[in-house]
Amino acid sequence: MKGLGGQKMLLVHSSSNKPSGGGAGSPGMGRRRVWLVLFLALFACVSLASLLSSARDASSVVGGRRRAQPAAVGKVAVSASAAAKGKHLDAVGPGLPGYVFDALVQYAAVGGNTSGSMPAADVRAIAAALKRRGAPCNLLVFGLGGETPLWRALNHGGRTVFLDENQWYVSHLEGRHPGLEAYDVAYTTTVREFPDLLEAARAARAAECRPVQNLLFSDCRLAINDLPNHLYDVAWDVILVDGPRGYTASSPGRMAAIFTAGVLARARKEEGASTDVLVHDYEREVERACSREFLCEENRVPGTSTRSLAHFVIRGGSAVRRESFCGGAGAGATAAQ
Repeated sequence: MKGLGGQKMLLVHSSSNKPSGGGAGSPGMGRRRVWLVLFLALFACVSLASLLSSARDASSVVGGRRRAQPAAVGKVAVSASAAAKGKHLDAVGPGLPGYVFDALVQYAAVGGNTSGSMPAADVRAIAAALKRRGAPCNLLVFGLGGETPLWRALNHGGRTVFLDENQWYVSHLEGRHPGLEAYDVAYTTTVREFPDLLEAARAARAAECRPVQNLLFSDCRLAINDLPNHLYDVAWDVILVDGPRGYTASSPGRMAAIFTAGVLARARKEEGASTDVLVHDYEREVERACSREFLCEENRVPGTSTRSLAHFVIRGGSAVRRESFCGGAGAGATAAQ
């Protein structure tokens, strides 16, 4: 029995070693496993690449939508070729519907009857100039005040830039009106200097205070040359001078603002281009004298002016005079005053 049992044990042992005895089959199974692993890895890589590609496409669509607004804002810089064709690429969107434009002007004009606000007639005259120009357009405003939101709203879709002497007020309004484009200006003049400054500008009319020049490098006391550089390259359609302060002898006065407005308007290179320049508080001596000197009576439009607002249309391009601001008769009349 023991011998028989031993044979059974040997048979079981031999049977258990049978798979290992097939040594030639083991490498084949190993290779199949390797190929299976490689296939699964390849499948996983292909799936991951597909997911990444889909995610990239989705992000590019979203990114394109988010970048659409900056791309439109980038139109503010006018190319020379487009400007030569008379196209205003600075307008980045459609303007206000006519009835909305008129409603804003109506409500603002009613509010203009209160103390400290611009007179209703002046608000309507400025709005009419913007409407005739075809807002949206490029609007430059000297001075911040109660009408600031109105000018920005009326030029909806265009570019509206404000310049003011008060750095704190600029920051304050930028916080209250997100997206407002405003810059502070360091004026170096005072109203009490007005007679001497005007006389010096007349004497340097053919030199540093000439009507056509690069304001960035101007040595004229009345030239504003510390603005952001890109503002000097904009083809301004409308310029409103309603600042800085000019009601006391120590106030900066608007001599520099009016001179700079006249030079910017004449700097336009498009053939047949013109700029509407509006000067508020025209009844005051400084505003009236500087407007006649640098914007010229021959360019004033009486029909769209009021007692306290003067409207001038200044031509640029090849029509501009480079030797003097005004014509012979106009210059003589100005000098006599």
